[in-house]
Amino acid sequence: MAIVLVTGSAGLIGSESVKFFCEKGFTVVGIDNNLRSFFFGADASTEWNRNRLIEQYGERYIHYNADIRDEKAIAEIFKKYNSDISLIVHTAAQPSHDWAAKDPYTDFTVNANGTLVLLENTRQHAPQSVFIFCSTNKVYGDRPNSLPLIEEELRWEIDSTHPYQKGIDESMSIDNCKHSLFGASKVAADVLVQEYGRYFDMKTASFRGGCLTGPSHSGTQLHGFLSYLMKCTMVGKSYEIYGYKGKQVRDNIHSYDLVNAFYHFYQKPRVAEVYNIGGSRFSNCSMLEAIQKCEEISGKKLDWKYIETNRIGDHIWWISDISKFEEHYPDWNLTYNIDGILGEIYEQNIDRWE
Repeated sequence: MAIVLVTGSAGLIGSESVKFFCEKGFTVVGIDNNLRSFFFGADASTEWNRNRLIEQYGERYIHYNADIRDEKAIAEIFKKYNSDISLIVHTAAQPSHDWAAKDPYTDFTVNANGTLVLLENTRQHAPQSVFIFCSTNKVYGDRPNSLPLIEEELRWEIDSTHPYQKGIDESMSIDNCKHSLFGASKVAADVLVQEYGRYFDMKTASFRGGCLTGPSHSGTQLHGFLSYLMKCTMVGKSYEIYGYKGKQVRDNIHSYDLVNAFYHFYQKPRVAEVYNIGGSRFSNCSMLEAIQKCEEISGKKLDWKYIETNRIGDHIWWISDISKFEEHYPDWNLTYNIDGILGEIYEQNIDRWE
């Protein structure tokens, strides 16, 4: 019996992974204790998504309400399924650099220690399995802000002659820059995943995502940019933009496209790989452009205000160069652009939000 173990299984990427692999015929073991509600409040609770998965997939989805920092609980799960585990998709995290500064201990233990617990149990009980880690572009800190950027009417853009015009690739250094405490805890986890791959010859990969998004996001102020923006537009809630004139740019990848990339890696795994992954030039927007699109799709005006001070370690411009992954897995491609992503977020959340 092939088991896929998913951490953070009721979150955005976790639940997309559950759906994807259940529909491929796998049995999925999910680990999620709804820490999102602790991080961001009741509005960010993922219970609705957990219940939906249990109802939709029945015995194909086995849920554990466990904390990834709990060595005993995680060891018991790994011992139970042991060598039947063929893939670990690790998405559980404290995901906000703003929140991390409020409670650095929790941020680091969830992101770094929790990843170590999972890696060591994989090594001890399922060393043949593939280990995929949801990392982040925040491992590069604020180094992208040193790029030569040009201010346009609605966005910042990089000089057209720059080597990163296509997007930022894995050659960018992660050293000598400000990461935020969240970025630092994710760097620790990212390097651990690489090290377990190299040191123990395990099939591991760190996917350094930009903005990960989709209709299953429990959008909240400190996490889930596009989801929360659409939610505020739909329900008439005020939205705050922090710094950079609202022209900061993000590439956005739909949860399905990301999990499909995981699947391609799983089919032909490599050792200790690192991939920048995101919407690339195919799917990106600035804050101001995203507001315009949300208003067009919903038919409502967003009440928003501008705050001059930017968030610590925040990027002015980030677009991922995904050429390395495309070269390794040429049958994979992006299927959702910004319009498709926002349209789906709107359509699938009308009943839940309005």
